Amino acid sequence: MRTRERSVGRSVVRPLRTVAILAAVGALVTAIALPALVTGAPASAGASPATAQQLAAHNAQSIVVASEATQAPSTREQFTATTPDEIAKKKADEEAARALEAAKAAALASLSSPTTASVRTSMPSIALPGQVIYPMAAGSYTLSDGFGAARTGRSHMGQDFAAPIGTPIYAISDGCVQISQSDYGGYGDTVQISHPALSGSGALSTLYGHMSYRAVSVGQCVTAGQYLGEVGNTGWVSGSCLHFEVLINNTEIDPLAWLQANVL
Repeated sequence: MRTRERSVGRSVVRPLRTVAILAAVGALVTAIALPALVTGAPASAGASPATAQQLAAHNAQSIVVASEATQAPSTREQFTATTPDEIAKKKADEEAARALEAAKAAALASLSSPTTASVRTSMPSIALPGQVIYPMAAGSYTLSDGFGAARTGRSHMGQDFAAPIGTPIYAISDGCVQISQSDYGGYGDTVQISHPALSGSGALSTLYGHMSYRAVSVGQCVTAGQYLGEVGNTGWVSGSCLHFEVLINNTEIDPLAWLQANVL
């Protein structure tokens, strides 16, 4: 009888032990897998289950990143600004800075470049000393009214060389300046030069009228081809030209005929 009771007891204990082992294994698997399912990440062997504080910290970091992204300033056309007014102000400031730099550059260029006066006084001669030439360079003028042309009250006493204002005028030969004057009668700005070497038996001088600029002064001696000034339209004249005269003992003669006979 005792042997039978022992056999029955063993048969009952074994199933209970198996059930207990399975229950323990199931509880262990549930404890490991449940945190991984909650966080959305796969469970890994040996990983500790996530706590409520860790989950809250993870969510808080996500919110901070989104907040920073919405606060970043927008960048438009290389201007960091957040409103149209700020962009317009930035553009205006940069335009003003560029204008200031351009003005500075122009001022420096004007200081380093030669002035008009210095360029005029450095004009080279177009003749050799002692030579006789025409008062303007060939191709720079057109002959217009000549000696003896009709004028109101008197005849024309010189030869006109029509040319644009600013065309250079030169001394026809060596001499010294007798007159350098603005508003010289109807001649306007005028230069007159005596030529002792060409005088012979009479004092010879040449007159240059209607000038816009005079580069010589009274008492100054010049050589043939030296720059005297520029063509203008001063005095009694219509259009721009050089009024050129040749005088012997202060009497006008035909200047074109004299030039044709004496130009070397």
